[in-house]
Amino acid sequence: MPALRWLRTYQPGWLRGDVFAGVTLAAYLLPAGLGDASLANLPPEAGLYACLFSGLVFWIFCSSRHTAITVTSAISMLIGASLGGIAEGDATRFGALAAGTALLVAVIAFIAWLARAGSIVNFISESVMVGFKCGVALFLASTQLPKLFGISGAHGNFWENSRHFLTRLHETNITSLTVGGTALGLLLLGKFFFKRIPVALLVVIGGVFVSSVLNLETRGVKLLGTVPQGLPTLGLPAIRWEDLNELLPLAFACFLLGAVETAAIGRTFAAKHGGRLDANQEFLALAAANLLAGLGRGFPVSGGMSQSLVNEGGGARTPLSGAIAAGIVLIVTIYLSQLLRSLPQPVLAAVVLVAVTGLFKLSTLRHLRHTNRTEYIVAIAALAGVLCSGLLRGVLIGAVISLVLLIRRASRPHVALLGRIPGSNRFSDHDRHPDNELIPGVLIFRPESGLIYFNMDHVHDSIMERLRAEATPPRLVVLDLSACPYVDMHSAHMLAELAEEMNALGIRLRAVEARASVRDRLRNERVDDTLGGVNRFTSVADAIELMPSAEADGDRAASGQSPANNTAEPATPNHGMHPR
Repeated sequence: MPALRWLRTYQPGWLRGDVFAGVTLAAYLLPAGLGDASLANLPPEAGLYACLFSGLVFWIFCSSRHTAITVTSAISMLIGASLGGIAEGDATRFGALAAGTALLVAVIAFIAWLARAGSIVNFISESVMVGFKCGVALFLASTQLPKLFGISGAHGNFWENSRHFLTRLHETNITSLTVGGTALGLLLLGKFFFKRIPVALLVVIGGVFVSSVLNLETRGVKLLGTVPQGLPTLGLPAIRWEDLNELLPLAFACFLLGAVETAAIGRTFAAKHGGRLDANQEFLALAAANLLAGLGRGFPVSGGMSQSLVNEGGGARTPLSGAIAAGIVLIVTIYLSQLLRSLPQPVLAAVVLVAVTGLFKLSTLRHLRHTNRTEYIVAIAALAGVLCSGLLRGVLIGAVISLVLLIRRASRPHVALLGRIPGSNRFSDHDRHPDNELIPGVLIFRPESGLIYFNMDHVHDSIMERLRAEATPPRLVVLDLSACPYVDMHSAHMLAELAEEMNALGIRLRAVEARASVRDRLRNERVDDTLGGVNRFTSVADAIELMPSAEADGDRAASGQSPANNTAEPATPNHGMHPR
């Protein structure tokens, strides 16, 4: 529990910043909880319960000083789009399944913490997350625009929702559009010009006041409705054992989204304020937060980027600000929730739409298009997966794309052809630096990756293709293993086969500059002699310098003569050390 450490050294001067940040954060958590509960097709109190109970424990376990736990638009949409078929129209069962999903997320996060699987968040590439978030933003917009215009909404994918909205524009309620459009304009002004003011909370309060004074419900404007006052009874949700199999893919997708988002937030603030994020510790914090959210009739939660930025901007010094924010949400839930009944749905839709603008990063897509076409295609594929297959499948498509991309890169490592740097005795990539000098009769290759069974064919083929492209076959091939941290058994034997293949063509292969673990592997597999005798002394330059004497010995051996140096000391590299 990191809180036990920093509470011992807590300074009184920090309290003012934490209190102010906590009040500001609560002002953003309340409308977010209401809006995201709507996205999840849950009653508004579910969002309040999720923010409340998760906030009461997250601050104790988290390692980041500024990360705020909350319901998020992406996870809320995932819940809303995935549970409808399982619940079969039963609202009570829908809420129980959402709480059960939070409990499963807690179990997955706890197992990830036990396994110290903090690196798992790195498997989802940033390009996939960019595409996924853009897809989520468009999907969210397709669900909220009907509410803004006061028309009935559909419950399908992006294309179905968009078609439904466009074909029913003639049903627009002018009063709803006026109220929602005004709220949207005020929120956008606050987003760009009044970033330190809780404009969302002020708009929600103003919407409740206008609705009560003008009696908007009689004008056809839909209201939020009754929000139960008080706290729910903590306990396990009423779900069946067989429901767990149905919920597991959804829970894993929610965990993956939450883990990636929470880790990204923590890294952002760690880089800005110093320190180091413990991703494994964040898993435990997520487990505790989702456990209490599930027991408290909420739904899955994770770190929220916009809320965390509000927390930091409010002057938070420690995670105590999150506890203060949860305390304020607790007071509202117990004593003030009935005041939210008159909140117009178009105002809530405006709050969600403004939050969505932070997910759609068109500038990042343009940047990827001009700098890395592969990552741009991956981002577009993730975006299309969300729009065409739904959020849950979109998450899984993104995860699969990330893994395929990772395997593809690992299976096709760069094999550099080295040349001598002019005026030195060092060598670097000739393709990158064409002024490097190629050595006549010698080709020098450097695989820039560990050599593993699934990438060794590519390394072998890259070297042989370059050999065949030479007008005059080289006399010596030097294999620089300095950039190779690992060689497995299969690759060790394939290197020996490569050497024998070259010997048949009259070419000598010499491996140099191997790391200690690689040398041990080559010796244990008894292939070091085939590679010219692997040692820790010989460099690329040494192997080239020793080439004439090695060839002379080979010629004498072929003619039946004794090698010229059979009674002399072994030839030594230019630094005076004997190879082992």
